[in-house]
Amino acid sequence: MGKSRTKRFKRPQFSPTGSCQAEAAAAANGAGEEEDDGPVAEFLEKLQHPSAEVRECACAGLARLVQQSPALPGLARRDAVRRLGPLLLDSSLAVRETAAGALRNLSACGGFEVCDDMVTKDIMTPLVALLKECSAGLDSNEMSPQEKKDQNRNATENIANEAVNVLWNICECSSRAVSIFNKEGCLEIVLKYLSRFSTNVDLAISVAYCLQTVTEDNPDLLKSFSATALHVLESAMVCPASSMEYILLKTLVAGTIWNLKDVIPSKSQAEIINAILKILSEVLEMDAVEVVVQMKEAETQRLKTAAETEDILHNANGDDLMEDEEMEEIPHKRKARKKTFISDLLPPTDKELRETIALLTAQQTALEIIVNMCCSEDPSDDEWEDLSSSDESDAFLETSFSESGGQLLSPLCLSHEIHTALTNFFIPKKVFEKTASPSSIAVDICSRHPPWKPLIRKMNTIQCRALVGLQSLVSLLDVDHLGGAPVLQTLALHLSQLLFAQPDFVKNADFLEAISSALRALLQTMASKSIPQCMTPDQLMSFCKASIHSSNVGVRVNVVSILGITGSVLAKEDGTLETLQTSKLRHKDWIRCRHILLNKTAL
Repeated sequence: MGKSRTKRFKRPQFSPTGSCQAEAAAAANGAGEEEDDGPVAEFLEKLQHPSAEVRECACAGLARLVQQSPALPGLARRDAVRRLGPLLLDSSLAVRETAAGALRNLSACGGFEVCDDMVTKDIMTPLVALLKECSAGLDSNEMSPQEKKDQNRNATENIANEAVNVLWNICECSSRAVSIFNKEGCLEIVLKYLSRFSTNVDLAISVAYCLQTVTEDNPDLLKSFSATALHVLESAMVCPASSMEYILLKTLVAGTIWNLKDVIPSKSQAEIINAILKILSEVLEMDAVEVVVQMKEAETQRLKTAAETEDILHNANGDDLMEDEEMEEIPHKRKARKKTFISDLLPPTDKELRETIALLTAQQTALEIIVNMCCSEDPSDDEWEDLSSSDESDAFLETSFSESGGQLLSPLCLSHEIHTALTNFFIPKKVFEKTASPSSIAVDICSRHPPWKPLIRKMNTIQCRALVGLQSLVSLLDVDHLGGAPVLQTLALHLSQLLFAQPDFVKNADFLEAISSALRALLQTMASKSIPQCMTPDQLMSFCKASIHSSNVGVRVNVVSILGITGSVLAKEDGTLETLQTSKLRHKDWIRCRHILLNKTAL
């Protein structure tokens, strides 16, 4: 497996607020009952309405609608991108924000083809213009602390946040969008947004995501980074971690600075690498289970306090407070004010859930950065996907297997600075710890509360990223730096337990590829150092048979390599024949399993 790339993970999406929220939700809920793209046509028609409020509601409706796959073809047929584009520069700030939100959701839900089509339809022109206008608007609003709370200023930052998210999604999917980013000088604009991290962490996080994307494999952009630009990144990376969201920001900026390593003076390389890995180490050291428990308890207490406050207000007002229904029955009485509960004033997104998501995302990102640090010229994930046809993949596997004696991938190499930093900050130990299955306590808490349930998948993703990180570290570091032979044997036993503790592991493609990669690297290292293996022949055959029909080329590559490694080890041991016969792993069975894996079809 090659580099771990943050390509199409699920994106945070725009949610309409204000008077249009109910209308947008109703439209989305009823969309499936309409014929063809009726709701799409209705909303697109309203985009041209003279009333700004109607245009805003139409954009909000589209923002909800595009999250449903059946709506995407209708949006494409009716040229929604060209109709939404001009509204990014609408005279109404509310329309600008909701139009950017609709495009954000479209780019997040539509995938590579939709994003590429958005660039073809010239969405970058109004988008870049909007980013420049927001930047100019923030410059003109350099006021006193009290004036900084001005509604227009907040609206400008909200619009900028939505626009940056659109830019991030499109640049992640389209090289043409990245070229436009370079040409139009978007770097200076987004760095100005990032510099506001102390007052708007949400905007800063969006910019950090975008920068991490556009700085990867983009030498033209790297030349544009001045000392001032690097200072902005440095300031964000060393900012106080006052919340989990700031921890996420620091982690993302660390990933961006890693992408910039080629333009950093050689005399500063070691210092920068140490600063990056210090942040990653601190992120991985945090106990996610403890955070989940604490944050859920805090949320429960906050809601309980809010409910008690509501009861106190209700009892205090007593009979003096009337509902609208009562007033309709007594029209001659003076109308009483409506009840305003504390919960009505709380933010629409729970703070505790946001904080927990931020930490889990930071840990996932940290693991991905570590894998990227350790990557070599091995086939990347994209190249595995290119080996999709049976002929190409079979030829690749056969050639690799025969030429390498069962060890399909060559050992990786690592610079002295990175090697030293990895060991000084105990990165191997912290990555190993993250390979454990999600805590039953955290899973139980999240399972019992629907808004928290998606965090279970997030925790599973962290485990998979850690397994990929384990593979890289085992391939890179000396046995002594990994803790010696006893630690490797413990790891091997741990991976076997992880694998066979899940009877349906074959159904989890990500987990299967990650753990097979880790096992392959670990067994190869143990074999090279004559460290006794851990998998029994029966376990090996069970694993191989389960992986025979995997459609994932990477899984089959790993299993074929594991077969070769184990076979080489067994061939050097005394009494191998008896062991093989006892386990029914005869030579012909071995060849049959290998042949099936190579050809993806049962004999």
